[in-house]
Amino acid sequence: MLQVSQIIAEKERFIEGLKKRKFPNAEATLAKAIELDEMRKSSQQSLDANLAEANAIAKEIGALMKQGQHAEADKIKIRTAELKAQSKDLAEKKEEVEKELQTLLYTIPNIPHISVPFGASEEDNEVVKLVGEMPVLPESALPHWELIKQYDIIDFDLGIKITGAGFPVFKGKGARLQRALVNFFLDEATAAGFGEVQPPILVNEASGIATGQLPDKEGQMYFVNNDNLYLIPTAEVPITNLYRDVILNEDQLPVKHAGFTPCFRREAGSWGAHVRGLNRLHQFDKVEIVQICKPEDSYKALDGMCNHVAGLLEKLGLHYRILRLCGVDIGFTSALTYDFEVFSGAQKKWLEVSSVSNFETYQANRLKLRYKDSDKKTQLLHTLNGSALALPRIIAAILENNQDEHGIRIPEVLIPYTGFDRI
Repeated sequence: MLQVSQIIAEKERFIEGLKKRKFPNAEATLAKAIELDEMRKSSQQSLDANLAEANAIAKEIGALMKQGQHAEADKIKIRTAELKAQSKDLAEKKEEVEKELQTLLYTIPNIPHISVPFGASEEDNEVVKLVGEMPVLPESALPHWELIKQYDIIDFDLGIKITGAGFPVFKGKGARLQRALVNFFLDEATAAGFGEVQPPILVNEASGIATGQLPDKEGQMYFVNNDNLYLIPTAEVPITNLYRDVILNEDQLPVKHAGFTPCFRREAGSWGAHVRGLNRLHQFDKVEIVQICKPEDSYKALDGMCNHVAGLLEKLGLHYRILRLCGVDIGFTSALTYDFEVFSGAQKKWLEVSSVSNFETYQANRLKLRYKDSDKKTQLLHTLNGSALALPRIIAAILENNQDEHGIRIPEVLIPYTGFDRI
């Protein structure tokens, strides 16, 4: 959530940033936020003035009562009643304005970093790095949805029977490959200094609001009606919320966590070639890395997280590219996002496997996540997160790119985890 003080101080930059996102009526929306904040301040000032006058009257009444001037004291008490009624009206008005302001701020996305390119669609995302060789497969190469049937390692029909489309069942060596990837990703995260946590996969409304999934993505999340809880779309939500309403000391920074969870997305889709097989699921597994740091350190931290993800893909032997997302494609809460895509040899297309983002103070303001600097002043922190990695499309790429006439080769780095070198 944006801070009104920032909007006032950098109004022109914020307007330009929102235009980069194609956010409608940017100037009018920010002007409305400033107006509501002025109304809030005015109400607070009037309340403070009433309180000061009431305190002064109380002292005067006390003095008159001591002097035995009861009639005079009673006259002044009339003003006290008037102030009490006015204060009640002012408090209600202030609360109403505060709610309206907060609701408005929830509708305004984060301001893109200066490096975020303009664009009209995802086609305008900027390729910043291309690594590895394009896989060369024989003409007989199969897409992963055919390979999994041939080797009986993932069953979509059983998933449909048990739950519905987008909930596959991993079997035999498919299940072991999935588990191997999770353990590999977690071990690599631990080696990089990310402390492992295992968070809940259900969160309350306050947690969803704090990291920006609510109210923006409410329709994309699975909701448990009776308990007012949401299934998580990513481990980012519960891990970041570990620090909701927390003030950290400077020597506790940076905070680095990694967590493995299943993830749930209602909007995954159920038709078209782009959602076939493992390309788009309602439930999938992912290892997430989260970092909390001082503002001046966050972009160095973002580079470090990107290097970590790149290292994973290189160890798996996957051809990948990194995209800097344009203004209309970055997430609602993000200031800067890099997407990692691996090339699927059999599908002949790029598959997104990770997003690494810096949210600057946007999430921290909602979380009320702060730290005390060397001068003992309380400042908002920056939050970052990234997929390291999401499993379905990684598995799809491994299956497709490593197929030969004898089966599917397991990347060397995974063999200690799988216990086998081929499917």
